[in-house]
Amino acid sequence: MSDHSRTSLLTGRIGAICVLAFAVAYGIGASRIDYSFSSDPLGPRAVPLMLAAVLGVLALFYLRSPGSSEGFPTGTLLLRVLAVPVVLVASVAVFEPAGFAASIFLLTLGTGLIFGAPPLKALIGAAGHAALWWVVFDWLLEVYLPVGALFS
Repeated sequence: MSDHSRTSLLTGRIGAICVLAFAVAYGIGASRIDYSFSSDPLGPRAVPLMLAAVLGVLALFYLRSPGSSEGFPTGTLLLRVLAVPVVLVASVAVFEPAGFAASIFLLTLGTGLIFGAPPLKALIGAAGHAALWWVVFDWLLEVYLPVGALFS
């Protein structure tokens, strides 16, 4: 077996293990949903538990025979791949103090910059994206969106 195919199998299996871990965590989270308020006999946990089970089974199939996949990213691409979850965590961290709009703005701006958007276009896109979702959720759907402790 060549080094490329071994690396490809390893990459696929590591991906499958990550997906399996996510499925288990999602299933645990779904099993903790309290449904004393629901009149539905299945309750609100049924669909998330089914999704977790399907995802887990598919991850096990992929773990058994991963097929071909790309190798691990290196260099600049690896930094960009790792920067995406960092931006996501930063966005979640500012959600409570800065609110929904600032969180979405940061997420969109960071992701745009990571994927090579020019800074001005990333700023404009992030502002438009945050405004769009604010209008959709707050005005059209009338869902309460937190403005954040800094702005209230």
